[in-house]
Amino acid sequence: MTQTTAPHTGSQQPLRRPPRVHRAWFVAAVTFVTIIGAAAFASLPGLLIEPLHSEFDWSRGTIGFAVSVNLALYGLTAPFAAALMDRFGIRRVVAVALSVIAAGSVLTVWMTEPWQFVLYWGILVGLGSGSMALAFAATVTNRWFVKRRGLVTGILTAAGASGQLVFLPLLSWLVEHHEWRPAAVTVALAAVAVVPFVWLLLRDHPADVGLAAYGAEGFTPKPDPVPGAARRALTVLFKAARTGPFWLLAGTFAICGASTNGLVKTHFVPAAHDHGMPITAAASLLAVIGVFDVVGTIASGWFTDRFEARRLLAVYYALRGVSLLFLPMLLAPSVQPPMIFFIVFYGLDWVATVPPTIALCREHYGEDSAIVFGWVLASHQVGAAVVAFAGGVARDVFGSYDVVWYASGALCAAAALMALVIRRRPLPKVTPAAV
Repeated sequence: MTQTTAPHTGSQQPLRRPPRVHRAWFVAAVTFVTIIGAAAFASLPGLLIEPLHSEFDWSRGTIGFAVSVNLALYGLTAPFAAALMDRFGIRRVVAVALSVIAAGSVLTVWMTEPWQFVLYWGILVGLGSGSMALAFAATVTNRWFVKRRGLVTGILTAAGASGQLVFLPLLSWLVEHHEWRPAAVTVALAAVAVVPFVWLLLRDHPADVGLAAYGAEGFTPKPDPVPGAARRALTVLFKAARTGPFWLLAGTFAICGASTNGLVKTHFVPAAHDHGMPITAAASLLAVIGVFDVVGTIASGWFTDRFEARRLLAVYYALRGVSLLFLPMLLAPSVQPPMIFFIVFYGLDWVATVPPTIALCREHYGEDSAIVFGWVLASHQVGAAVVAFAGGVARDVFGSYDVVWYASGALCAAAALMALVIRRRPLPKVTPAAV
């Protein structure tokens, strides 16, 4: 039997039956490897604070400001990146983003002034990493999967933690034994190395290879490119901003960013070093967080397929808040069993919030959910940026990070309450057809 092709409308008919292992899983695998390679940039900021402070005599607040610019742009770029992926395709956007990350990281090797650190690491790496943000994972999941979305979201989210596990020990060793510049070059090389995988193996849509999405009941033609990426991102924002769930999701995710990327990822290593712990040992603890983050995030994806997302969020934030309140008492020159317990407990919760947050975006905003999640992620990174800067200032003013740990624990308690306030979207009423 011969296949027929639809008239040219920017779409195509299915060309073949699904293979035994659906192509969607290979796309997910390439996405996983890509996020791992790009994760090197996220592993470095916490390792740079002490070396830059020692070499250039920059205050921790100044260094924290550059990191905060990076984190803020990481988030603010995400919704536009999701729209750009709809316009130009995933492969092009991600390949360009990785190249920008590599350029910004390499240029830091020759910097001598704080404004250069802000420009190279804050702006260039921030813009590139924003296009590699979780909106990338959300876009791939939405296009290629109908079933197992929660599980796949958890796996792709865990990729960032896996990258942290791979790169943190190496980068910390480089910083301690060869100063910070070789570590910056390593970040650039990791980003460049992933580009061929993206360009050769990643596909934008199941229709590109004549398949339906995994678990779909029927074939969905590839939609035409959506023009006006920036306008669409803003239109989706204005539409979502008129709804209550958007602000609750944005608020909880801002606290999520403040208590993870902004606080622990940026300031845990220097805080532990303040108590006499070697930088390599503290960085290794962050890498162990990455190990358990993989387990916790995949488990969270599995839970999200089975339990109510808002209740999962409330539990995750409450447990995170409790753990942060105990952390100041656990910091010591050497690693003790209570610190190991904190690392395991906190690691399981690190980004477990992502799968239920994406699920709630999908539930409330449908086809616009990837862009809405991009804006929610922007709030996550703004929260992270505020605490990355405030944590450095607090250390300069008070001589310790204790006040920041306690404040973040209290914010997590507030996030747990906000999550419970999110209402489930009512199912549409079915009315009898008129006779």
